[in-house]
Amino acid sequence: MHQPPANGYDLLDSGRGRKLERFGAVTLVRPCPAAVWEPRLPPASWEKADASFDREDGHAWTVRNRLPESWTITVEGVMFKIATTDFGHLGIFPEQQDAWRRIRETVQGRKSASVLNLFAYSGGATIAAAQGGASVCHLDASRGMVARARENAALNRLTNHPIRWIVEDVTKFLNREIRRGTRYDAVILDPPSFGRGKSGEVYKIETGLAGTLKQCFSLLSDKPLFVMLSCHTPAFTPLILRNLLLSAAGKTGATESGEMTLKGGAAVLPVPSGTWACWSTP
Repeated sequence: MHQPPANGYDLLDSGRGRKLERFGAVTLVRPCPAAVWEPRLPPASWEKADASFDREDGHAWTVRNRLPESWTITVEGVMFKIATTDFGHLGIFPEQQDAWRRIRETVQGRKSASVLNLFAYSGGATIAAAQGGASVCHLDASRGMVARARENAALNRLTNHPIRWIVEDVTKFLNREIRRGTRYDAVILDPPSFGRGKSGEVYKIETGLAGTLKQCFSLLSDKPLFVMLSCHTPAFTPLILRNLLLSAAGKTGATESGEMTLKGGAAVLPVPSGTWACWSTP
């Protein structure tokens, strides 16, 4: 049986509103509105993909080769359980892998660092922080995604690591932590364009993010490491994220921002896949 390379993700090609990706030994075609250029590979290469996902005629997968119900891959040192969903997602956002490496390396420099991960999805940043030795509070409003993140932690042999698993509305949780006087050395957040809390609370990034960031900065310790913000909302450019961080910080610090990208080999065009910004202490 063919063994996939150690890096479990690879962008093989993109163009005409689609992307051709490898997840372990499985190749998939999924929509990619940002890919407005022409594909590099011939159509025959795309047609060999194990499955493709289409949003235009209903959310549906077309399967060429039978897919496993779920499978595991390792990306940037983090092992994930992934599976196809009705929305085309798989339980991993590979464009975050540069952030995982940065998180792991940064917290390694602070003994007993504490990290808060909000809108934490399947736990890539949580696991990276834990691998760096930090204690982590992982929060997501989806009980199913928190369960998946716990599975991923177990895959990475972190079952007994100090990780708090919270299913809660972000605003309610942050207000409670502020009242308790809890402090964190670092905060990570990847808010959705639109989301609902476990009790139906509505979160809209346009009206909610500025307030969320102010709450996050109020929870930082006396010697904070960073606040790392990312999002997939098209209108939120790197400059907008940077300005939001600066507005919320109210203290000295350095800021950086940029695009997250999906990457492949040297001949493969990178695909923009969201934006990021980071505030850190000098």
